[in-house]
Amino acid sequence: MSDKKGRVFSGARPTGRQHLGNYFGAIQNYVALQQDYDCVYCIVDVHALTTMETTENIRQNTLEMALDWLAAGIDPAQSILFVQSHVPQVLELHTYLSMVSPLGKLSELPNFKEEVKNHPNNVNYGLLGYPVLMTSDIVLYKTNVVPVGVDQQSHLEFARETVRSFNYRYQTDVLIEPQMKLTAFPKILGTDGKAKMSKSLDNHIEMASTPEETTQRVMSMLTDPQRLRRTDPGDPDVCNVYSLHKIFSKPEDVERINRECRTAEIGCVQCKRLLAENINSYFAPYREKRAALEEKEDEVWDILADGAKRASAIAEQTMIEVRDAIGLAPRQRA
Repeated sequence: MSDKKGRVFSGARPTGRQHLGNYFGAIQNYVALQQDYDCVYCIVDVHALTTMETTENIRQNTLEMALDWLAAGIDPAQSILFVQSHVPQVLELHTYLSMVSPLGKLSELPNFKEEVKNHPNNVNYGLLGYPVLMTSDIVLYKTNVVPVGVDQQSHLEFARETVRSFNYRYQTDVLIEPQMKLTAFPKILGTDGKAKMSKSLDNHIEMASTPEETTQRVMSMLTDPQRLRRTDPGDPDVCNVYSLHKIFSKPEDVERINRECRTAEIGCVQCKRLLAENINSYFAPYREKRAALEEKEDEVWDILADGAKRASAIAEQTMIEVRDAIGLAPRQRA
């Protein structure tokens, strides 16, 4: 451990190329945390299996996510970046922690109930045990802090309870109870202006899109539904295009758009074109770096392999302590 504030762990399912919601909801925060913490970032491919009916794209999606994270600023020289299934100790710890995880508690977690609604024909053991595997991810690396959104609070509290249960049952302090770091980020609606940006809803704008693709997506965005004609005054407060201007445009431009929209001095088409230009400008350095990484795919896999090696060293030391605390027979004698 370095002289930083502690160790952070976070992971995300391999969903392929990332969109603006992913960037502002997680990736931007991942990059910033590197300054103050030892960071361990994981592409959780085993977690993804809980709701996937086909795995034909999982390998490519893993690569695409790694490209996005690296191009956005996750630095493998500072942080550990790896693929979950490449460190099998997490599955061993998941088994041990399942022995102190009440079935009733797991079935009552809000996220499980929501997933049952979303996947009624694929309610499997892995889905029920998702929080146990998530806990294993966190505590395996002696994590001090976990950045979470509001929707993940119940899972982290479950992780904390599981640590207390394990340590109490085996009269040990080997597992660290992780602290919660709530993350705040702007709400990014999709191009429909209604639902959160999502690939499944096809209302997303990918970070890695070409300028032309980005412009096409932005030009399709819904604006103020009451503004039917160019001469109609608008209400920026109900317009998703304006909400993105507040993220991507200069303060003086945001103020001008707010004023001119209300007086019909600027039309929706012009407003969208300006937004597309600003999004493309914002992501231009990232896209250049990503394109360079794409030309060196083997190096990206090497980064992930090196990350798995570094993560495994931490994981195996934790597991030595866990097995000893449980009282399992030693794997080898000194």
